[in-house]
Amino acid sequence: MQDLADIFGSDGALAERLPGFSYREAQQQMAMLVAKALESGRHAVIEAGTGIGKTFAYLLPVLLADRRAIISTGTRTLQDQIFSRDLPLLGAVIGRPMQIALLKGRNNYLCWHRLETAANDGTRDAVTVGALRALREWGRASDSGDLTELEDLAEDHVLRGAVTSTVENCLGRDCDFFDRCFVLEARRRAQAAQVVIVNHHLLLADLALKESGFGELLPGADVVIVDEAHQLPDVAQQFFGSSVSTRELESLARDVYSEALKAGVVSEIDAPLGALSKAIIGIRSLAGGQALPLLGRVPWIAAPTALRDGLPEVTALLESLGGVLDQLAETSGGLRNCEERCGACAARLQSITNADPTEGLRWFELSTGVVAIHWTPLDVGSALAARIEAQGGVWVFASATLAVGEDFSHFLGRIGIKGALTDVLPSPFDYATNARVFVPQGLPDPSDSLYVESLLAAVWPLLEAARGGAFLLFTSYKALHRAELWIAQRQAPGPVLVQGRGSRSELLNEFRADGNAILLGTGSFWQGVDVRGPALRFVMIDKLPFAVPSDPLVQARAEAIRRSGGDPFNDLQLPQAVLALKQGVGRLIRDFDDRGLIVLGDPRLRTRGYGRTFLASLPPMPLLDDFADALAFAAVLGESSPLAAVVAAS
Repeated sequence: MQDLADIFGSDGALAERLPGFSYREAQQQMAMLVAKALESGRHAVIEAGTGIGKTFAYLLPVLLADRRAIISTGTRTLQDQIFSRDLPLLGAVIGRPMQIALLKGRNNYLCWHRLETAANDGTRDAVTVGALRALREWGRASDSGDLTELEDLAEDHVLRGAVTSTVENCLGRDCDFFDRCFVLEARRRAQAAQVVIVNHHLLLADLALKESGFGELLPGADVVIVDEAHQLPDVAQQFFGSSVSTRELESLARDVYSEALKAGVVSEIDAPLGALSKAIIGIRSLAGGQALPLLGRVPWIAAPTALRDGLPEVTALLESLGGVLDQLAETSGGLRNCEERCGACAARLQSITNADPTEGLRWFELSTGVVAIHWTPLDVGSALAARIEAQGGVWVFASATLAVGEDFSHFLGRIGIKGALTDVLPSPFDYATNARVFVPQGLPDPSDSLYVESLLAAVWPLLEAARGGAFLLFTSYKALHRAELWIAQRQAPGPVLVQGRGSRSELLNEFRADGNAILLGTGSFWQGVDVRGPALRFVMIDKLPFAVPSDPLVQARAEAIRRSGGDPFNDLQLPQAVLALKQGVGRLIRDFDDRGLIVLGDPRLRTRGYGRTFLASLPPMPLLDDFADALAFAAVLGESSPLAAVVAAS
């Protein structure tokens, strides 16, 4: 393998060929660790601080060793970056062309069968029919069928579900459009590629297919790189569980009707389909209005009796409808598929209803108008480790947040890996000069009824001095809404943007464009958000992000740890909260010239012993004790704001 120092060094190939490239010692160290893993055959787990340039650090050793690789990411943004920018650049650096493929989930590709069914089911208004015709014309001209190419068809657009397939409703070889299938074409390209970029869900799906003996989506690989690896355990916990939702059942009912309409057999399915639809409405009604004050994740035993007792009836009605469809299955491939889906849904519902509580957790997820029933295994580490071993090859796990201090044991336990190479590589950013952390004094306990208002009163002068440019991050929607009401009674230094008042991408675009905005967010803004430059110069986090103790998944995992002789707080709750806080703090400094102030509102950072664990896990930023020092630093930040420039010009 070519000497990595010759590539990553200040006078190396990257500096020579890439304008703006700067030498980063930690990037070279990471590349050397990945090379060591490839040579030794050992897995590697690497915490790579923000700004290291980890994609180059793990890609170049793989390319130089000419290994076949799968790159798995947690976000579509990073997928696109690696495929469109990073790999082509590195191909030019090493002077060798390579075959690369980007494979996304089914919900990103136009399905011809679903499109034609939606266009001809007789239930669409004129505007929707026109939109479907436009999609048909676009699909005929597209090479990939990737709907992300359409800027006006957002990820949550109502039409997406109607024109894309799922594993359950795909007709396979029975489809009239099998030879034109965009999903199959994407998979063919992936099978032939040297490097394939996927997301964590597809990676886990491929491991499950290999285990079941039904083939594979992805090619055999010498190395699997899991970027944004902190997300993998939670994705695995969802993946290895099972669930049924009223939304899924409603989609099935619509497809049954559409396929029966096409086949001219609506009268045959009318009675059993009507009975099932009525039962779905009954179950769904329990999740709305005053009938069910509990929303969110609800333990099985805490859910209304009527909700639990209604599941066997839904199971029986699915089986009844499936029996009728079985008699009509020869009529069309679509009806055959619907019959199989009825059977699969009924089997999952029955399995969850009768599940052994010692092996996993049964729970409900309730939102307005939607009920989902879940079974989740208590520990996915052993299951994930078995699939990693069956896949073979070297696995490299990388993220900016994997360790608590220097300790990887929490993450390693969740993925079931032993004997891996590990290292914590610090960010090259100058946190000591460009950032400060301030913990306000005299705040009440976070459980106090006026905690949010007290925190904002303490923080507001700092925010005014910084002239906005702030993320205010909260651990709950309740706290966010209280903050929104408090701020509405004051003159803010910039426009106030609130999570839920538009898509995440729309809010971020507006935030970047304004330069002085204040964005109120919860979980989805704690990670995967990249705002560089002075538009973001202030981040407040309301309190330490401990998981809600009443959450059924937290309760179940804590009980499993307790049964095995562990300590749920130190083995689960504390490391999870430390990693979550590191993600939130990581929103602030995203580039070498970024500057900013972090305000951590939770007084437990100073009053509890574990507060030192949190602070020690953060980047090396000076901790301010005096409000006057924090105010002075915020004022310096405000001088570089776009608002300050406008005032100076006037």
